[in-house]
Formats: sequence, structure tokens, C-alpha cells
Amino acid sequence: MFDQIPKDLLTGWSIVVIDDEEDSLEVAEVILLEYGADVHIASDGQEGLDVVRREQPRFVISDLSMPVLDGWGFISAMKKDPELAEIPVIALTAHAMVGDKDRALTAGFHNYLTKPLTVETFMADLVKLLVDIPELVEHLN
Repeated sequence: MFDQIPKDLLTGWSIVVIDDEEDSLEVAEVILLEYGADVHIASDGQEGLDVVRREQPRFVISDLSMPVLDGWGFISAMKKDPELAEIPVIALTAHAMVGDKDRALTAGFHNYLTKPLTVETFMADLVKLLVDIPELVEHLN
């Protein structure tokens, strides 16, 4: 499926990726750029909030375990801010435990991706998640 995804799929989309792990940030950034996205990165939730406020992205991918402000605090702050509350956020974690996805969805995340992010699967996994977000699906067709 990876080679069937149009290389211009995300052209014109502003996307914020928040993760304290440099490798994950780099994989996400390189792949999203390859598909035309305008990518903005942050290494913790507080920095991520600042970037999201500035960029008003189409969607956000946020790690759950980070210093300063973790993903749980980040999504809580997003949902409390009327200017940010409607921006879809996808949770990202390496610690996929039973119940984590439900907890993430209950907290306000739109969906859930697990690490490690790989070149082989990232876009295919992401596209599967994006088609489940009503605010974004019209832009994927």
C-alpha cells in the first residue's frame, strides 16, 4: 500500500509532530515531507502547544511520554482551548498496553499510533487513521 499512496497526498497540509525522541521525530518529519506536508516539530508538549497555536495545523501527532508536558497534559490543554479544541490529535506511544487506546480516545485523542515509527509502515498506518477522522477524510479523496 505504501507505494500506492500519492506523493502529493499531504501537499498544503500543516502538520505538527511532538516527540522527545529524535529518531521518531526524524522518521515522521522525513516521511511527511516526502508526501508534501509542511511539518513542524516540537520535543515536548509545552513547546508543542506553542507550535500548534502558531501554526494551526491540519492535525497533530503527539507522543504520550515526554518531559515538561506529557501527551496527556498536552491533549487536556488542547481540548480546553477553544481555538485548538477541534484540531485532530493522534497519540503516539511505545508503551502500548491493554486499555491505552481507550484511555487515549477518552482523553480526546482522535486515534492512536504505536512506535517504533518505520519508513515501511508509517504512511500506510497514518492514512488508515486519517480516514477515520471526519474533519480530514474529505481532504484525502
